[in-house]
Amino acid sequence: MSTGPRNTWDLWARSVPSLARESTLAPCPDPAATATRLAQARLADQYIVYEAAGGVRHFAAGSAVSLTAHADTVTARAAGRTWSSRTDGRPTTVFAAALSALSAAHGASAGGRHFYGWAAFELAHLLHADPGTAGDGPLLHALIPSVEVTLTGAETVVRAVDEAWLRKVEDLLAERTPRQPPAQGTSPERAEHLIAAGTAAYGRAVARTVEDIRAGLLEKAVVSRKVPLPAGAAVDFPATYLAGRRSNAPARSYLLDLGGYRAAGFSPETVLEVEESGRVSTQPLAGTRAYGPDPAENDRRRAELLRDPKEIHEHAVSVRLAWEEMAAVCRPGSVVAEEFMAVRPRGSVQHLASRVTGRLGEGAGPWDAFASLFPAITATGVSKRDALHALARHEAGPRGLYGGAVFRGSTAGALDAALVLRTVIGEGEETWLRAGAGVTAQSSPDREIEETCEKLRSVAPHLRFTAERRRRE
Repeated sequence: MSTGPRNTWDLWARSVPSLARESTLAPCPDPAATATRLAQARLADQYIVYEAAGGVRHFAAGSAVSLTAHADTVTARAAGRTWSSRTDGRPTTVFAAALSALSAAHGASAGGRHFYGWAAFELAHLLHADPGTAGDGPLLHALIPSVEVTLTGAETVVRAVDEAWLRKVEDLLAERTPRQPPAQGTSPERAEHLIAAGTAAYGRAVARTVEDIRAGLLEKAVVSRKVPLPAGAAVDFPATYLAGRRSNAPARSYLLDLGGYRAAGFSPETVLEVEESGRVSTQPLAGTRAYGPDPAENDRRRAELLRDPKEIHEHAVSVRLAWEEMAAVCRPGSVVAEEFMAVRPRGSVQHLASRVTGRLGEGAGPWDAFASLFPAITATGVSKRDALHALARHEAGPRGLYGGAVFRGSTAGALDAALVLRTVIGEGEETWLRAGAGVTAQSSPDREIEETCEKLRSVAPHLRFTAERRRRE
């Protein structure tokens, strides 16, 4: 059904059940394994594991209540009913209005009601470039869960819509870890074979992008390449997530089957972090060198990174634009660089890293900040509009989830959005990896190819497959 926008979201919000039941249990000795086990239980059609700051993990599941935005329409579902409203080209504004109605119906105290979701990269074209290239697929999707589990070092908290959901999760948590059939691993040779796929075509795309930059069309573009996985090998996403998380040190991690996408990822940075108090921050990472088991070699590469003119320029222009995007939604004078050009290890690579913070301005909310900062400048380029046009010319097909965001937020005003990089992604029958590198006037195709290989090694060696198991069954 479709009614006036305000009435639409009020009707939807009143149909969303509250998380009326809560239970506090002892902490789990291995939160990553516990969250993965909850995902493997397939409690509902949709689920997500989201690792937030400090290693706190959230598991959420459900299927009945969701919000989905396309370029022209936002659709809400609850209690077996559907509501929709036109976006007039402003999907994040309408999305925020629906969540505001949810806040009014359920209250914003004590952290509010949480939602989990993703934003596809193509939303960027609607926000910053050519709306006609945003496509007709979903651009934003959020789940308002029927059950939510928070795993910290101090306790395990379960919230659910009713007693049946609560007991179901409590029983799972009380079980001894079940013996799962071992997933088929990835040999080093197979991982390297995957990583090397398509490098020649990528090198040509980098060369064309350098020509565009030297012609003055843009300053920087983050050009990526897609690495399709073999059609006969079904990825075990939970097993991949657990194996990869053991070997990565991400800013955020996530495992999901949500809104048509499956993913397991180890995000090196956040697109933005908004606190209920109105503090907002973003964490641009740009400039890369490999990171491995040899401390001396890591130190050598770190020193090389800190004196490389191309990498420093790439990082500085990213921070400059992030600052400008923050200033557009923050109080005058509140934007500062709390950290500039530190070096952070992220799995198989190390990056130059900065953090820019501010305070939301009067009348601005978390989704205004999201619309300004999305997608991360480190996944697009400078200027963002010109970079998006360049990516449309030099990359084959839409990115989908890659370069977009996976997020957790609350109706009390918090929003935490991880940049989708270092991720294996599935949609329909297709599964793939993707990696990119920042291309500037000083770039060489060989070095940018090498950088994508370094980044892919954060995921490819940890892929786990279910094909052998399915054949046995």
